Amino acid sequence: MTRLDTVIKRLMAQRSCLNAAAETLGNMAGPVLELGLGNGRTYDHLRFLFPDREIFVFDREVASHPDCRPDPEHLFLGAMQETLVTAAEQLGPAAVLAHADIGFGGAEATERNVVALGPKIPPLLKSGGLVICDQSLDRFEGLSPLPLPPDVEPGRYHVYRRD
Repeated sequence: MTRLDTVIKRLMAQRSCLNAAAETLGNMAGPVLELGLGNGRTYDHLRFLFPDREIFVFDREVASHPDCRPDPEHLFLGAMQETLVTAAEQLGPAAVLAHADIGFGGAEATERNVVALGPKIPPLLKSGGLVICDQSLDRFEGLSPLPLPPDVEPGRYHVYRRD
């Protein structure tokens, strides 16, 4: 499989998981979290799926398309190891969804990031809230894996419910 094919499959899986989450969460009240703004594509899709919800975004810096940026009140800038802790203090366990795109190109850097961020995600979610992640979070307490949408290959993306 080419790198282009890999990216396309990842993005299709991401979209399918986010769309399924929007249906699953229905009227469950609470904000949405986007861990990793990047160029803003996923943030833009979350705004489309959840037009009446607050969306809080976390990233080291803003490098997104100007049309795909949150206002300053919904942006946590800096190292996520720190900003997730700050957000947990400010927001508490209120979020219904956290989308975490926390992988890097290299396996070692990805593993370090998953270990650093994984345990900081559940405290931001209300019971029954969902985590959709490009990396496995199976080893962290407070999250139960859920089945993937039928068009998503196992291991391509991961969905969890907060216990």
